[in-house]
Amino acid sequence: MEPSFLISKQKDQIKTKSESKSKKVIECPNGTVPILKNTREYVKNAQYWAKKHFKPFTIDSHGTHFAGVRASKDQGPYHGVEAWMSVHELNISVDQTSYTNIYVNPALFGDGRPWSYGLWKGVNRTGCYNTICPGFIQVSRTDPLSIPLSPLPKGEIGLYISIEQDKETGNWWATDVKYEAHGMHIGYWPKELFDLISTKADMVGVTGAVQSSPSGKSPPMGNGHLPTKNEMESARVRDVDIIDSKFKVIGSKKFKLEKILDSDKCYGLRDGRKKGFDQGTYVLFTYGGPGGDSCGI
Repeated sequence: MEPSFLISKQKDQIKTKSESKSKKVIECPNGTVPILKNTREYVKNAQYWAKKHFKPFTIDSHGTHFAGVRASKDQGPYHGVEAWMSVHELNISVDQTSYTNIYVNPALFGDGRPWSYGLWKGVNRTGCYNTICPGFIQVSRTDPLSIPLSPLPKGEIGLYISIEQDKETGNWWATDVKYEAHGMHIGYWPKELFDLISTKADMVGVTGAVQSSPSGKSPPMGNGHLPTKNEMESARVRDVDIIDSKFKVIGSKKFKLEKILDSDKCYGLRDGRKKGFDQGTYVLFTYGGPGGDSCGI
């Protein structure tokens, strides 16, 4: 099964070394797809964190902090968003989380590596991570929804992901966009799972986010450092596109974006340059910080 739309940036793009080694190649036989094994411990942890998972654009959960941008309701509705994000290894304790649509949560996956993941919440507050419960339909034979991401020696990789609603079916598709080759549709969440976004989304955005431990200590975000003028030394988000009310992919600079930074004591947010380190890329913002004991509630 394939969606009715094409992957927006799969041609005439610059290959980046960080992306070319970010995932190991998986090739399942015809009629099969890669699925993360649901061990008893993993299912238990996933169910626990799904209940604790906060809303990334409303800033209404105790012990959470955010740094990023969102497109406001008055410019919507929307049908998706896509972005390239740098990914970094961090020292995170088992009772903390840190992510930018990439999860670093040792309690969920059993290790301290960064992982890609998918989480949905829908009708009657149902939902789960990845394929713990019926919901996400894995389609790709090569690109799993959830996989550990192995950094290069410099400690960084990049991931380019799209979440887009299919105009014909209404299903929400996860796509590995990629720079260096044809992108891959990973799979989809059927529209019937949702109530609030069954036909559209009122808000979209990209943020870094953390959740503190019960003691109140907030974990690092991004690469663990405050962003600097040198974007290559900072955690960054680039090439953000928004799927508008007419299902057209539009560059984020065409929208008025609201900045989100709720704890400048521990984290930072800086506007990016119009072009990134390779030709044609657009760094939207850099972000991150060390966290600590005095980040606020």
